[in-house]
Amino acid sequence: MRPATPPLPARCSVRRRAAWRLLLRRTALRRAAWGVLPLLALGATGGCQYLPVGPVYHRPSVEVPPAYKEGTDWKPAEPQDLTPRGDWWHLYGDPDLDALERQVQLSNQNVLLAAARYEQALALLGSARSGYFPTITADVSSTRSQNALTVGGGTTPTSAAAAGTGVKTQDRLSLAASWELDVWGRIRRLAESNRESAQASAADLAAMLLSEQAILAQSYFQLRVTDLDVGLLERSLDAYEKALEVTQNRYQAGVAQRSDVTQAQTQLEAARAQWLDLGITRATLEHAIAVLIGQPPASLAIPRKDQTPAIPAIPLSLPSQLLERRPDIAAAERRAAAANAQIGVAQAAWFPTLSLGASGGYASGGFSKLIEAPNRFWSLGPDLAGALVDFGARRYQVRAAIASYDQSVATYRQTVLSAFQDVEDNLATLAVLARESVAERAAADAAAETLTIAQNQYKAGTVDYLNVVSAQNASLSAERAWRDITNRSLAASVGLLKALGGGWSADSLPSR
Repeated sequence: MRPATPPLPARCSVRRRAAWRLLLRRTALRRAAWGVLPLLALGATGGCQYLPVGPVYHRPSVEVPPAYKEGTDWKPAEPQDLTPRGDWWHLYGDPDLDALERQVQLSNQNVLLAAARYEQALALLGSARSGYFPTITADVSSTRSQNALTVGGGTTPTSAAAAGTGVKTQDRLSLAASWELDVWGRIRRLAESNRESAQASAADLAAMLLSEQAILAQSYFQLRVTDLDVGLLERSLDAYEKALEVTQNRYQAGVAQRSDVTQAQTQLEAARAQWLDLGITRATLEHAIAVLIGQPPASLAIPRKDQTPAIPAIPLSLPSQLLERRPDIAAAERRAAAANAQIGVAQAAWFPTLSLGASGGYASGGFSKLIEAPNRFWSLGPDLAGALVDFGARRYQVRAAIASYDQSVATYRQTVLSAFQDVEDNLATLAVLARESVAERAAADAAAETLTIAQNQYKAGTVDYLNVVSAQNASLSAERAWRDITNRSLAASVGLLKALGGGWSADSLPSR
């Protein structure tokens, strides 16, 4: 039972009256405590047994095919233990590529930007979780003021010297605390939304890292194919120079025409122009790789290497596993969860907020005697506040939150569909390029044989030099076309690894 308030005796000594006042003050404190205790119990037990307002989140449903359409022609690696886990570029077995890829995570500015966004999301989550606890503030102030005094009941203020007593000084030292009880779960839903957003940012970081690593691998392989083209053109230049020398000798001997010499010179200079143009391609690729690893282009020089890795055997996961292996899908799904929690935040606005407030301190006319019992003050009590009329503002906020959730669900489903398309596109590209590479290699071999025959016939004098030039053009074009297919095949293999998630898994997300 609450203690009764004792009446103040009508007649008693000054000392006894002071004792009664102290008793009354303590009794008021007890009454305030009795009123606050149930609210404290409600706030303490609510966090364990209470379900916040708003819909319970379930992952949006998507239609998942049982198998890939273009996967029938794909021969996945066996056994499945070859599945890349993290460092997927090791499948290519290129030490230079390994060294470059390791620098992406440390120095790539887009990756560092995504990492900073993730840190920001964690900070916002911490800020939202701080709402579970009370806010405590302190205040120290000293004010000096003067009231406007009047003369004879009029409105004309007198001077400070004449008024004298109009100047007032008050010094104050106080401590205040406020705590919003999360009765309807607004704070919980806000923290839940920020938690899911933080996980989405973590998935964004993984997706950005995977994207930059894939771009680096594709640029690196294109650089190596360019090195192959450079080597091919250098060998062609040597052959064309020898052909020009033979033609000039035949012309000087009177068994060839001047047009044969000019055609040989034309062929040589045209090939030289192609060789020089490859310098632009190689330089721009080298500069792009430097930026991808976070270095200025002037500081990176990649030695030439006339070798490209073979297309690795890439394990093909099931379409259902793709939902857990793609970081962009995980990010879209987490944003749908965050948007769902925001519906609860909007719906909680329909209910009043219940908070506890307490303050106390000292106030007097001077700091010298500030901290004394007569100068003490305090206040304690609950506060229940809510909007009565807002002309539909809360209703529209709930509708906006629901619409935002619907947008995130559509984005998630579109991301899943795009992921399936990405896998199917790269599977089809690799399957077709594999057959195309065989046909183009055969065409290049045939063109090389034709060139040999044309050169022998020209030396024997049975054909003119135009046949040799045509055969040279066909052979060079076929060789470069085959190398272009090699470049496209390597790029498609990297694209397939990226489309499959690059060895990433949803288990890599930080704990929720």
